[in-house]
Amino acid sequence: MGNIRSFKELKVWQNAMDAAMRVFELTKKFPNEERFSMTDQFRRASRSVAANIAEAWRKRRYPAAFVSKLNDAEGEAAESQTWTELALRCGYLSDSEAIELDGYYEQILSQLVSMINHPDDWTVGSRRLSCVAASPRRRVISRRESEDS
Repeated sequence: MGNIRSFKELKVWQNAMDAAMRVFELTKKFPNEERFSMTDQFRRASRSVAANIAEAWRKRRYPAAFVSKLNDAEGEAAESQTWTELALRCGYLSDSEAIELDGYYEQILSQLVSMINHPDDWTVGSRRLSCVAASPRRRVISRRESEDS
């Protein structure tokens, strides 16, 4: 992981931002009748990838929450691939544009899956938190045991 201080330093976030900006540029030429349907949905999904990565980064003290937000980002990236395919089939994207976007999202998905499969490389303080979380339970059990005695 290195010494990353901000989600903005994550290569996967940078790639997601680049993909979202490319989607924004390409969807400018979509027909007006798609403005509130395909264009809007495509842009929202592409932006959500980066947003979920940023949220995951802020939740990295909690491995389950971290992985959950990365899973959300993964889903949004797959949704963006689906919008890419639909836009291609509708004739709104050229083959080369669709291949470019699909390549962006394949790379992002690969990076996300790697992070999801190895959350301990990215999360912080998980050992400390598990000890703290275990402490109150021990006290409760101790009180119950003492009351039963």
